[in-house]
Amino acid sequence: MTDHPFRDLTTLTGHGAGRYAAHIDPIWTIGPKVHGGSMMAVCAAAAVRELTGTATAALPVDPAVAPLAVSADYLTAPDPGEVEMTAVVRKRGRQVSLVDVELSQAGRPAVRAAVTLGVPDSGDPHYVGAHDLDGLPAEPSADAQAMSADHPMAQVVHVSQGCELSIDGSSAHFLHGRQGEPQVRMWARPWPADEQDPATASLFAIMTGDICAPVVMNRGLFGWAPTVQLTTYLRRRPAPGWLRVMASSTVLGDTWFEEDHTVLDSTGAVVVQSRQLAMIPR
Repeated sequence: MTDHPFRDLTTLTGHGAGRYAAHIDPIWTIGPKVHGGSMMAVCAAAAVRELTGTATAALPVDPAVAPLAVSADYLTAPDPGEVEMTAVVRKRGRQVSLVDVELSQAGRPAVRAAVTLGVPDSGDPHYVGAHDLDGLPAEPSADAQAMSADHPMAQVVHVSQGCELSIDGSSAHFLHGRQGEPQVRMWARPWPADEQDPATASLFAIMTGDICAPVVMNRGLFGWAPTVQLTTYLRRRPAPGWLRVMASSTVLGDTWFEEDHTVLDSTGAVVVQSRQLAMIPR
């Protein structure tokens, strides 16, 4: 493995006519299957590549363009290894462009994503509401649980081999055999070589919109909680440093639940927001 594993994940090989290939290393898995947020980042990378690669003199692409929104439907759960993408530009605009991406493996569609591209916010916001993450330190606290190789969750969350992850133990009640509110907080950070590349750091931030353990675990519901649909917004490019992440839910149904992620960068700015529809573990 190199010192920039996330850049490796999102580096694509072009095959012409909107076709791309990527190699997904086994570290980007949860259990045996590829992590949903990692696939979303790969689809977003394909959309940027197709938009910029087909730019014209009449409608050039701003160098600061990024995936503002990625809305993905998960059809199957692929294995690590080779995947193929087909990207189609649906709209090419001066401020907003739209690209559809289908990710497949061995000819079987796995993810269909609609990607909205534009230039993220960079100035001061007009308004920012209070958030539960505001009280979480910008870096892992002394009692945080680093997801190192000997951590119990690292045996399943292989993503921790390609970045730094640390859990706020006071929110992850399931780690202590207790139940609590369906809310989990943690910290995430790409490796230095990935963090130094703005495009890779932005794709990593998009990935963290699906990084927390399923919040249903805090209610004693364990097992695979498959994501059916996930929409993630990149509000601005992250500043270097740790990302603070919180996942929460308001309704845990008998079959379905929603899970929201909010991600702050080291300056306290909201960089990613996401919502997914997932299934209660059985």
